[in-house]
Amino acid sequence: MSILYPAFLWLIIPLALLFWTREKKVVETGHLIILMLLVIAMSRPAIKQGIEESQIEAKEFIIALDISHSMKAKDLKPNRYLFAKETAKAFLSMNPTDNIMLIAFTSNPLLLSPPTTDHQLISIALESLNPEYILTKGTSLKKLFQKVASMQSKQKNLILITDGGEEENIEELSSIIQNANISLTVLGLGSRQGSTIENTDGSFLKDKEKHLVISRINPLLEILASETEGTYLTASSTPESTAKSLYSTLDLDTQRGELITKKQHRYSELYQIPLLFALLLFLMLHTRAVKFLLLAFTLLGLSAEASSFDNYYLDKAYQSYESKEYNTTKVYLDNLGNPSLQSRFALANTYYKQGAYKEALKSYLSIRSTSPLIKQKLYYNIANCYAKQKVYEKAKIYYTKALQLGEDKDAETNLALIALLADKKSAELGIAHPKSQSSDSSKGEQQEGEEEETRNEDEPSSGSGDGGEKSNTKEQEKGKLTLDPKQEKHPLSSKVYELINKGYIHEKQPW
Repeated sequence: MSILYPAFLWLIIPLALLFWTREKKVVETGHLIILMLLVIAMSRPAIKQGIEESQIEAKEFIIALDISHSMKAKDLKPNRYLFAKETAKAFLSMNPTDNIMLIAFTSNPLLLSPPTTDHQLISIALESLNPEYILTKGTSLKKLFQKVASMQSKQKNLILITDGGEEENIEELSSIIQNANISLTVLGLGSRQGSTIENTDGSFLKDKEKHLVISRINPLLEILASETEGTYLTASSTPESTAKSLYSTLDLDTQRGELITKKQHRYSELYQIPLLFALLLFLMLHTRAVKFLLLAFTLLGLSAEASSFDNYYLDKAYQSYESKEYNTTKVYLDNLGNPSLQSRFALANTYYKQGAYKEALKSYLSIRSTSPLIKQKLYYNIANCYAKQKVYEKAKIYYTKALQLGEDKDAETNLALIALLADKKSAELGIAHPKSQSSDSSKGEQQEGEEEETRNEDEPSSGSGDGGEKSNTKEQEKGKLTLDPKQEKHPLSSKVYELINKGYIHEKQPW
């Protein structure tokens, strides 16, 4: 069980003190108990049931943060890098729904966070980055633009936060940007007067001739933005005001986003139970029809209790499924009083994982839904069961039905393989079995020489009635990681720094 708003539970402490020092009167005692029950209800106790997918409209942005040595210059307070980092965090807080990618770059670009609407994850990645471990000190806008150009994103809205480094070949940079359809917004950091660069030992950076290095904002940035029909702006007095300027410059309210799939936890709320007891106790203290109310609430309470137990058993079933304890999963599912679409999917997937394809097939065929999304999942999983039993003609029929309800690359791949197996009338030609939609996440776990198993798309699927949603077990495992920004930050691994430190000994101007 989870508490969605645990901060409310602090209110229990003063109520407990009042309860301890109260006068021994029934009404006063009852009122304190009612208040405690209301506090528990406000804290929103809930049982986590899985992950649901929803389609949201979001714009995609790539934030490229310069972490070269010149970003240590202090013409912005406390220095350019910290100013840039706080600006990025302020921009994230203003922009909670969009899909944002974070790249840090010096002479090499480094992906810190893939595109995500979980901006808390991006903030943690920012805090985890330690510039002291980065050996490359220069700035290569060319490699950064080449990295962005190679990405498969439909929208390449690049927010470049940099002082510009020593780049000079504007024609080459403009060509890369225009050929890749990159929409460029440049936030130039630094001043035209420039600033010295402080080393970790407190001394100032000098070049080979022992002259002090003065880092200035590169005027090429403004020219580059103009040449590529982009936008150029400079830092304001604070990171917050700079982020506001950036936000308004991007004109977020008028840009059209694209539909993306967002996964989030789905909970079964339990706040009704303490709220019900609080209401019952209040009516018992202040009404005369206590007997009738008691009977009515008892009947309601039995229904609520049954529902709560079903949620408990279903949650336990998911936990045991994730632990690959499939027999235990079936025991919990058998304890459900009212099987739902969610539990039937879970039972069918459990049979499938145990290799009981006939039982899994019967379970899938027993599920009814008018939702096209649910029906597509059912057809896909039914086809997988037939494929495992080498009934290729029926597998072809159900893969085709799944594709008729929507695009599905894995179903297309499976259909092609099944058609080939059916034509050859042999399953021993050394051809891989059809892959599932979750096969990408499991390829690394396959042993060399083994056949790839057909796996279900839903592991286990979730839903209720015709409106059930997909819930992938692999995704559920990831969803259980809680990211608290107040936690001790986790440093990036040395492998990550190796990517950005590559070639540092060849840098001619290490700033």
